Amino acid sequence: MESVSSSSVTLVELKRSLVPPRWEDSVRVLGLSECKAAGLSLAHAFADDDLAQYLVDTDDTTDVSAEDKWKIHVDIFTYMVAATCYNGIATTIGPDYEGVALWLPPRKNLDGWWTSFRSGLWRLKFQLSPEGNKRYDDLVSVLHDTKISVLGDRDDEAWYLLYLGTKPGARGKGYAKKLLDDMMQRASHPPRPP
Repeated sequence: MESVSSSSVTLVELKRSLVPPRWEDSVRVLGLSECKAAGLSLAHAFADDDLAQYLVDTDDTTDVSAEDKWKIHVDIFTYMVAATCYNGIATTIGPDYEGVALWLPPRKNLDGWWTSFRSGLWRLKFQLSPEGNKRYDDLVSVLHDTKISVLGDRDDEAWYLLYLGTKPGARGKGYAKKLLDDMMQRASHPPRPP
């Protein structure tokens, strides 16, 4: 009688990601080189938001394709992230910018021409329709006036949250809470002047 011997070997390939593991659950500050990725993340987070649609889905854009409206929508958020990187703090969490928060510290804003130029916000004048431009100008004015009205004398001392968004597939994971907690910690312990 013959004896049959069989041995099988299973190879298991362990895949290692190049995405730093701490990005999964740690908040980090964004750099200018990350504006496009963070802007795209916010665009996804606010894709069905009424206020976002208010700027790009106007009566004078009925002939503009959905793809072109999406591009403008993404550009708006990309410019906002860049402007915040110049004058504030943009933070993110998750391996692919699942959550993004844009903050302005006390006595800072995005209104200056230099910030508008460097961030690309000036391009909106040429990208938005005439009605979209009117709505954008009105919106910025209303938000500015409302902030002053609500905060009063404390306006110059307050941190201002411009945007906080998570991608639809990343909701329910606590990313927004971690982004808020991180900035509350930063704001309550500001760096001391030298």
